[in-house]
Amino acid sequence: MKQDHLLPPGRSFELSRDLLKGAIDIHVHAGPHIFSSPRRVDPVEAAIEARDAGMRAIVYMDVFEMSNGTSWIVNRVVKDFETFGGLIMNTVYGGMNPRAVKTALYYGTGAKYVSFGAHSTYFQAAREGHLVDGEFVPLSELYPEFKTQELDRCIRIPLEDDPDPALDEILRLIADHPLVYLNTGHISVPEALRLIELAGQYGIKKVLVASSVTKIATMSELRVMAESGAFIEYTLAAYTHTTPIPKTHYYVEREYMSIDEGMETAPDGGVKKIAEQIRELGAQHCILATDFGVYTLPSPVEGLREFIACMLDLGISEEDLRTMIKTNPERLLDLDPLPDEEDDG
Repeated sequence: MKQDHLLPPGRSFELSRDLLKGAIDIHVHAGPHIFSSPRRVDPVEAAIEARDAGMRAIVYMDVFEMSNGTSWIVNRVVKDFETFGGLIMNTVYGGMNPRAVKTALYYGTGAKYVSFGAHSTYFQAAREGHLVDGEFVPLSELYPEFKTQELDRCIRIPLEDDPDPALDEILRLIADHPLVYLNTGHISVPEALRLIELAGQYGIKKVLVASSVTKIATMSELRVMAESGAFIEYTLAAYTHTTPIPKTHYYVEREYMSIDEGMETAPDGGVKKIAEQIRELGAQHCILATDFGVYTLPSPVEGLREFIACMLDLGISEEDLRTMIKTNPERLLDLDPLPDEEDDG
């Protein structure tokens, strides 16, 4: 009689560490950052730790800068390793700004991704706020200037109307650069489905459904996204103990410090839910990453090892893990498989 509750055989610290060899973390938030939200590692430290662990590459995410500039510097300093960066279209860059996208494509190492906002999406920013006398009040109601400075500039994806000129130009720019992938960012699930639809219409080859969307989508919605050819991102940070902690991720103003993504805590099911969804979707559609870098969490390399260990304990096979931390990120980044991977295939 099969007992599903038993831990899988062969699990060990050494195995979780060995699986890091050749891995790629596509979601690393190294420093610098605003004073009120310190980072765990700087970009050089993050690259050196990943290289020394045997990883192949990391991708920097930065809500304030084109991280492909950071990547250019690190690639000149850290030998025998590769890093990538891109642009998150936040209000620092004016939100939906085609000029910022065009510049990022030709700056530093060249943007490897274009993300449709982190905290600077209307869906995200409208849900941030404080508890006042036990009731949740959005920042836009507490601070009128927040509405004009942030919310009015935030990104929205039209669900029915055609793209406006700014969105149209951005989608065309991404389509004209097939080595660049579209990251949905922190938009709503309906917006993500619409953006994936538009990506197909514009001929965009690669789409990543951000973990912020993944964790609130239903399985039927995730299946539609995966069947469209998009990769589904799972980040450990979205399922960790720090999710409900006010981190001041984005705003310089301390009064805007808000519990991340509204007043929600970690998604129901935690990492067990990730394993269940991977089994249903298939590893060929999924990518595991950390979204680590904040000082309340371990370093990104340790975060990825812990993620691997958790998935092993939940019965995800070594083969599926390699697919999600090596093969699929390689495809997303247009990297040729390493020689040993070609031999294994």
